[in-house]
Amino acid sequence: MNAPATETRKFEAEVAQVLHLVTHSLYSHKEIFLRELISNASDACDKLRFESIANPALSAGDSELHIDVSWDPDARTVTIRDNGIGMTRDEVVANIGTIASSGTKRFLEAMSGEQKADARLIGQFGVGFYSAFVVADKVTVLTRRADAPASDGVKWESDGKGEYSLEQTELAERGTAVILHLKADEDEFLKRWQLRQLITRYSDHVAFPIRMPLEKDDKPTDEFETVNAASALWTKPKSEISDEDYQSFYKSLGHDFNDALAWTHNRVEGSQSFTTLLYLPSQPPFDLMMGGRDERKGLKLYIKRVFIMDAAEELLPNYLRFVRGVVDADDLPLNVSREILQQNRQLERIKAACVKRVLDLIEKLARDEPEKFAAFYKAFGNTLKEGISEDANNRERIAKLLRFASTKGEGSAQTVSFDDYIGRMPVGQDTVWFITADSYAAAIGSPQLEAFKVKGTEVLLMFDRIDEWMLGSLSEYSGKKLQNVAKGELPLDEADKKKQEESAKEAEPLVKKLKDLLGDRVGDVRVSARLTDSPSCLALSDYEMAPHLARLLREAGHDMPENKPTLEINPQHALLKRVEAEADEAKAKDLATLLLEQAEIAAGAQLPDPSAFVQRLNRVLLG
Repeated sequence: MNAPATETRKFEAEVAQVLHLVTHSLYSHKEIFLRELISNASDACDKLRFESIANPALSAGDSELHIDVSWDPDARTVTIRDNGIGMTRDEVVANIGTIASSGTKRFLEAMSGEQKADARLIGQFGVGFYSAFVVADKVTVLTRRADAPASDGVKWESDGKGEYSLEQTELAERGTAVILHLKADEDEFLKRWQLRQLITRYSDHVAFPIRMPLEKDDKPTDEFETVNAASALWTKPKSEISDEDYQSFYKSLGHDFNDALAWTHNRVEGSQSFTTLLYLPSQPPFDLMMGGRDERKGLKLYIKRVFIMDAAEELLPNYLRFVRGVVDADDLPLNVSREILQQNRQLERIKAACVKRVLDLIEKLARDEPEKFAAFYKAFGNTLKEGISEDANNRERIAKLLRFASTKGEGSAQTVSFDDYIGRMPVGQDTVWFITADSYAAAIGSPQLEAFKVKGTEVLLMFDRIDEWMLGSLSEYSGKKLQNVAKGELPLDEADKKKQEESAKEAEPLVKKLKDLLGDRVGDVRVSARLTDSPSCLALSDYEMAPHLARLLREAGHDMPENKPTLEINPQHALLKRVEAEADEAKAKDLATLLLEQAEIAAGAQLPDPSAFVQRLNRVLLG
């Protein structure tokens, strides 16, 4: 059954929300609309060029793809027209009237959360078309798909307030025209020089000619000129590309207002030839901040300068998902599909080259530009750490780039590398010591550090949520064992060992008393070699998860096994002396339980019964 010739529909709720936010909140950078509509037009031309490989008839009679930007001062309109693939009626509804992808929902979550309304979000979530309503109080779209007859053109129109109309119309030419009926106070966009300046700033490196009418007597004429570079920047020799060119291309590629932090541009020749131009952003892209491990974009695959697809998932591992750029291969088949891509050996070589180039670039920053590296690490350090688990081939290279706070560092600043630590290790030390916690304060204040502080042994302080998980895949670095100060038995020299054995023997009655008092709350009680000032701490087995991570996973809804902790005590501490001397069993049990609970709190564990803890503490304080 055919769709009616003309109908009025309501926007889906999510689209209505997007439109409301866009039209009422995005006052800064409102010229973003032109970049986004040109970007959409470029995508349409890319799709036609790609589909024409298999079906040349699609572009017959009009094979020179281009984008026209025109204005009409009398009608107060700006029109962005392309002769790309065009859309059917159903595609118009799917792409404009409904929630086309999870990107729209993520956009809404970002805009309505703590993040203030920000035009940078627009392009990154695939909702760029709606930016037209920032400057227009009505938008008209005329479109016809390349393989449809002229009678199957579609007219879409809306004022952005909740409804849109659809109408079948005769269109002689394929492609899409977006006509913006400008708001009363947007006269600046009716000036040729202003539109051209925006095209130069945001869209100069779009790979299709962007044309504008020449002007005569302040009026547009029927004669067009190309106003952008219209070339694949990455195909030029590096010597011909300025830093400004690289930055301009990055901004159009990544929908970003900020400059890129660094980039690497390389051409590989040989049995398989390809070009890579890869960028490190200066700030996390919003899809990264919102957990965008799925549906990743940002790395575009071209074959002989024909855009094939967003191929970040095929060309970069997850832990490098912040990278933006292009890869242009000479040797892949032009009709390659995503399924073929995933099984293509040539692509594996390109992927390995991309990873190598990115890690080379980060290493160069670390070596030559410490301030830029510090900015990079602050933005992407935790994402990079995922590579320790995900990329065994490059684990050592990634580990070399990691930075941590340290007991010999400057406060909570994460500036100490594994190499820095190893370079300071005294003769005879063969272990890199570290502690994990859920904050810097918890790490530096941990009782498990006391023996190390007394001996002057440096300990790396790891307090990012990912650290404990990451270290499950990193047991050594550069031939040195990595060891958590809270796990296993501490290695002792002969004198310390003898002293420890004597202390343990002397405290046997106290240890037995504590085991009896604590019962099944603990797995074991023993005299600690770690403690010098604190009365107690938890000790973990080598393969036991740190309590703070177990707590976070439990809070996230994961079922975690209940491990009975090992309580280590300092028998010389006054509190242990008090337990030892306490004859009243109820009071002794309160004291013993508090010793365990304060050790659990210091380790970041969750108390099983906070209310009982408070009551117990009050009883002890009141004597």
